[in-house]
Order: sequence, then C-alpha cells, then structure tokens
Amino acid sequence: MNKIRKVVIPAAGFGTRFLPQTKAMPKEMLPIVDKPVIQYVVEEAVASGAEHVVIVTGALKRAIEDHFDSPNAELIKNLQNGKKEKLIDEIKEISELASFIYIRQKGPYGNGTPVLSAEPVIENETFAVMWGDEFIYSNPPRLAQMIKVYEKYGGAVISAVRIANKKDLGRYGIAKVKNVEKNIYRIEKIVEKPKIDEAPSDLATHGAYILPPDIFELLRKQEVARDGEIYLSKAIDDLIKQGYPVYACEIENGKYYDTGNKLEYMKTVVEMGLQHKDINGDFREFLKRLTL
Repeated sequence: MNKIRKVVIPAAGFGTRFLPQTKAMPKEMLPIVDKPVIQYVVEEAVASGAEHVVIVTGALKRAIEDHFDSPNAELIKNLQNGKKEKLIDEIKEISELASFIYIRQKGPYGNGTPVLSAEPVIENETFAVMWGDEFIYSNPPRLAQMIKVYEKYGGAVISAVRIANKKDLGRYGIAKVKNVEKNIYRIEKIVEKPKIDEAPSDLATHGAYILPPDIFELLRKQEVARDGEIYLSKAIDDLIKQGYPVYACEIENGKYYDTGNKLEYMKTVVEMGLQHKDINGDFREFLKRLTL
C-alpha cells in the first residue's frame, strides 16, 4: 500500500455555464473573494499530505499555470514599492504549495479522459482525483478523511455527502451501500442521476476519489458513449463488478461548495465572504442593509 502522494485535478472543461466570463478565463480561476476556486482544492490536497499536484488542462487554461508559478519580478517590485511585504509572502507561498505538473488532455470528452491523460505521471501508484471547480470545507480535510479509510481498508475510496433535498438526487451519482462502520460504506453500485423514486439512497458519491492504477486500463477499454464521452463513474462501476472493494467515506464536519453553476457559485462567494477575516463584518452589515 503506497502513500497517496499524487493528486490529479481535471481542469480542461470549457465552463460553458459561465459564458461569456469563461470565454478567455478558466472556470477554475473564478474568484472566491480573493482566491480562485482551484487554489482551495490544491490547499486541501496539500493539507492532506499530497506532494505532487497534476493539473490536466486544455485550451485557454494558461492562467492556471501562471497562478501557481513563482511571481514575476515586476509584480514583486510593485508590491515592494507599495510596502506590501505580507502580500509578497502570500503569493510566493502559492508556488511553493507543491510540485506542480501540467498535462494537456487528449482523447474524447468526458471526465474519464483527464484521469487517463495523467497515467504517464501516476505510473503504478494509487492516487487521488479532485475536481477543480468544487470543494468541501472540513476539519480534518476531506481528502485526509478519505486517506484514513484507504489506510485502514485499502481498495478505492470516494467522498460522499448526504443530499438533504430529494429533488437534488438527480444531479449526482447515488450509491447503493452497506455500512462498514460509522461513516464508512462498501459501495455495491452507483446509479448516475437517478429519478427520485429510483435512488438507492440519499448518499451522493462525488468530488474526490482515491483510485488504484487499475482504473487506467478500464478507462482505456471503455467504449465511448453516445454523447462522445468516457466516464470515470463507468470505470469505477467496472471495478466494483470485478469484485474490487470501493468504499464511500461520508465526510464529517464539512460543508460542500459547488461552484459549477452560477447560483451555487454565488452562494459560495457569499458564504466565504462572511467567513473572510478582512471583510466579514462590513460584508455582513451590507447584506443586512440590502433591499431589493
């Protein structure tokens, strides 16, 4: 059993739900107050022990690489002239979070393709996958909770959250499970975006994964779906059918933030703004006074 050292973050999508904003700007770089979404994901991975962050990108994603690069001399000089030493330290820390590796996505569309694209870097290690446009604020971090399950039971592990509103079940992959202990479940199958009356539970599996290298061969053999895509969920389902143990870790002490659509993104910005140490008081007062 290897240590989880490598995390793959797919970030090649077009972000069409946020057009025209994402015409020239990656959706993963949308700001949550003063940090882009993807930085929250990277910080969670690093806080959980990851050493290498593999970001799978596509066209018009150069801003992601620039963000995690060392700050240029002109910016540093500008901040020094403005006596903003604290900001200099803060932006330098971004590039030092981890070892960053960038890969261009190749092949069909679908969320399985960026994972398969990372195979040459992952090689024969068990690794993690985290989407670049959503995160869970939890203590301990979501991925750290999942790693604890992996270290105890092995197999593959998927983060899971309860869906309170039944109307939302059709937005997620819902797991049929058997309880192992407390917040840990053995997954029997995952039903993608079920109708309300066909959902096997209220436990949604999404957001972060710990996967064996076996997943690459299953993705490679997968037939392209009618919509021209290959899916990670299908490869995981194939793992389960082969008898490979796949666990759901229901995340404790956490709040899920989905920035993949406009409404959820705005909710996230408001909530994180209310928690931000520099603006929370004034922002809270502004919201109280707001009348429309």
